[in-house]
Amino acid sequence: MKTVSIAKSHGGTQGVYTHASTACRCDMTFAVFVPPQAADGPCPVLWYLSGLTCTHANVMDKGEYRRMAAEHGLIIVCPDTSPRGSDIPDEPDNWQFGKGAGFYIDATQAPFSRNYRMYSYIAEELPQLIAGNFPADMSRQGIFGHSMGGHGALTIALKNPDRFKSCSAFAPIVEPSTAGWSMGALEKYLGADKPAWRAHDACALVEDGHRFAGFLIDQGTADGFLDEGLRPWLFETACAKAGIPLTLNMREGYDHSYFFISSFMDDHLAWHAARLGGT
Repeated sequence: MKTVSIAKSHGGTQGVYTHASTACRCDMTFAVFVPPQAADGPCPVLWYLSGLTCTHANVMDKGEYRRMAAEHGLIIVCPDTSPRGSDIPDEPDNWQFGKGAGFYIDATQAPFSRNYRMYSYIAEELPQLIAGNFPADMSRQGIFGHSMGGHGALTIALKNPDRFKSCSAFAPIVEPSTAGWSMGALEKYLGADKPAWRAHDACALVEDGHRFAGFLIDQGTADGFLDEGLRPWLFETACAKAGIPLTLNMREGYDHSYFFISSFMDDHLAWHAARLGGT
């Protein structure tokens, strides 16, 4: 692991790091905020997964999480959204697929299966790196994200309920197997066998018996992707049928941008801190 940059912020440190990823077979970049409470002992870890076209830097630059993370004593980990490099298969003219659009799944179809293994990277490889290099209490982990990253947070939490104690999302893609801006990516990554997509779809995972302690979702009513791509009411119905607690806040007039995310970031961090035992 190499340090790219580090700066003091709100009494803690905001760092950016790179390492050679075994899962993605390329160098990967990620950001970590360590709160001041880490000087006294390990802190809870909160993972933030970004959306389509983003890198680790979008939420780091625009998410406004450090003040509240420092107040609650939360380590915030911000991974990239896909493998990177000149030799990584990509569709440069398609912002919904390839670089910046890994969808937090392990691809099974060539040539993408060699590098696009973001589920393994987030669920297995990067946690080991965090545990070995940062003052992290890995027994207290939460996960949240935005849009494609919200999809990733919901599905990863549902598949790892013993690891994560909390999960929330901003404007998540809750049923990517039927949403126009994600179906094409799933087919290229996973093949045309749609039943295989269910393991990467939050609504389908709940329908198929996966359970979690509860979710928080914030969604803007002025989001241009709401009706065709996001459709949080589908997840609301699935959770209601399964008896899974869900708080769904429809935020009047807010769009899909980081203006929306930063407006409610404090709420999400406080919600996670209450479940992770932050300071």
